Amino acid sequence: MALNFANNNSLSAITSLPATVSGGVFNLISTQTASSSATIDFTSGIDSTYNEYVFKFYNIHPSGDGSNGVFRFQGDTGTNTNYNQTITSTYFIAYHNENGSEQALGYSASEDQAQGTAFQYLGSGDNQSDSGISGYLHLFNPSSTTFVKHFIGQTINDPSSYAQVEYIAGYFNTTTAITRVQFKMASGNIDSGVIKLYGIS
Repeated sequence: MALNFANNNSLSAITSLPATVSGGVFNLISTQTASSSATIDFTSGIDSTYNEYVFKFYNIHPSGDGSNGVFRFQGDTGTNTNYNQTITSTYFIAYHNENGSEQALGYSASEDQAQGTAFQYLGSGDNQSDSGISGYLHLFNPSSTTFVKHFIGQTINDPSSYAQVEYIAGYFNTTTAITRVQFKMASGNIDSGVIKLYGIS
């Protein structure tokens, strides 16, 4: 086996990877920017092209506070826009106060679903000017007509002076292809923020 070494400090001349190097490439499909938006809808680009899709959230800022600042998502099939697919999910949270006075790790049953059709909880924020919700959501093999559609996500947010990390996972309990995903707050608008959709090759 021969070893190849780089002989310079620049990678600017590389235009493609060898055929033996593959996997894990993020291919940007679309970007949506919120501006007092009731919903952010991805109605195209989720198909059989990739087996995994990733949504990335950047500083999602809610117009509401407390329970109204909860960031949620749902999916749908075909050209349907009801966004009421059946979900079973699980959820846990870790948090730490800025002054170090409080910290915890625990499961929260009020944020999961058991064959529910509500919008799935992703993370909670508040409407302080410097607060936001960032994170990601992976959706696996959404075009399958054999298997349910697994998802897993994580958000980091800072409501009321807390560093708060929230983890969710679950599945759309359908063997019909998921073709669209909608994001919204529990109440009110998404004041600002960016969501990017990637396909993983």
